Amino acid sequence: MLPAILLFAVTYVLMLTFSKYRPYFALTSGLIFIVTGMLPLADIIPSLDFNVLLMIGGTMGLVQLFIDSRMPERMADMIMARVPTIQWAGVALSLFAGIISAFVDNVATVLMVAPVALEICKKLKTNPVPFIISIAVSSNLQGAATLVGDTTAIMLGSALDMTFMDFFVYHGKPSMFFAVELGAVLSACIVYFIFRKGKAPIPKTGELTPVKDYVPTVLLFGAIGLLICASFAPESWNLPAETNGIICCGMLVVGLIYNYVKNKNLDAIVRPLKAIDFETLGLLVGLFLMIGGISHMGVIDALAKLLADLGRGNVFLMYSIIVWASVLISAFIDNIPYVATMIPVIAGLATQMGCDPTPLYFGLLSGATLGGNCTPIGASANITGIGILRRAGYEVKNSDFFKIGIPFTLAATIPAYIYIWLVFGV
Repeated sequence: MLPAILLFAVTYVLMLTFSKYRPYFALTSGLIFIVTGMLPLADIIPSLDFNVLLMIGGTMGLVQLFIDSRMPERMADMIMARVPTIQWAGVALSLFAGIISAFVDNVATVLMVAPVALEICKKLKTNPVPFIISIAVSSNLQGAATLVGDTTAIMLGSALDMTFMDFFVYHGKPSMFFAVELGAVLSACIVYFIFRKGKAPIPKTGELTPVKDYVPTVLLFGAIGLLICASFAPESWNLPAETNGIICCGMLVVGLIYNYVKNKNLDAIVRPLKAIDFETLGLLVGLFLMIGGISHMGVIDALAKLLADLGRGNVFLMYSIIVWASVLISAFIDNIPYVATMIPVIAGLATQMGCDPTPLYFGLLSGATLGGNCTPIGASANITGIGILRRAGYEVKNSDFFKIGIPFTLAATIPAYIYIWLVFGV
């Protein structure tokens, strides 16, 4: 395992130090994992999350059609007309992204809300970096609020045979939704503090930007509706793992055909496709390969066993270790393979200790979901948001992300940590 750990660690240090070259470091590291045999050829395809890649690619193209229609400008005007200051605009966009993300994948949420934020910042002549980062971390937070909010929530719900309503009331007690919303309230205060200098009033012009075409908006919101429907689909339907990605790409194809028929020129197809950020996709491919490599070499299994050994015999200590170790680990390792590994570990621990596994499971979901907010490359939503800013001409420094992501993570995790133990652990 040592070579895999060293390669993984060195790559992350390089990606954090030289942010402009992250995709190249990640892809090079992934290639090294393959060439050295730490990631066997047979495991390359299973390591790649095609659902995320297709969803990002499809939504990016669809969002470009949305932007060209001038609907984000119209929505920006509507939001600006209803909030008094830049500070409240930042809070409103963060909460708006969180609400959507409770029902739609985090990455899709960022791709849909970011254009509105960019238009607001353009009109107000203010830096969009804190706006986009706040949107990304808020979308990650709300992913644990419902059964359909994030892949990790779906995995845990499947393992425990939980229904959608079990995330609101479980075994007669208020469940994960309320733990997440407690964190969301405190996190909103953090966002409010981050934008404390934005006290300048927003000018009210009373004019709304005219929309050129409403079809891209219909397609985008149609994609949201289909993503929600797919989340509720019963397992008996046997939908493919790439369902969300297929939905987003399918809607993009419909949009491209419509755009071509309307404009009757090749640019109607080429322009939206050029909007797809292949550097972001390359970074994700590299990360998926790296994580596949360390998973194959047993690193994640070893981490899970180490956590189990550290807290054995004391339920509260075990719970605390699971929550905070999950936060730390998920800041660097994709939370999906980690959660998949930890679910059976927790089941075995609970059996050995003769305790209710519920607080351990919920602590795992809370810590693993929120840990990605600690670093700019800890979650796909963060990577996507930073990619959007880069294409808009803004460089995101590590310090820019840390000063929002870390306090946001602590503000969201601490209330959930206390709540889960008091409700399910005592």
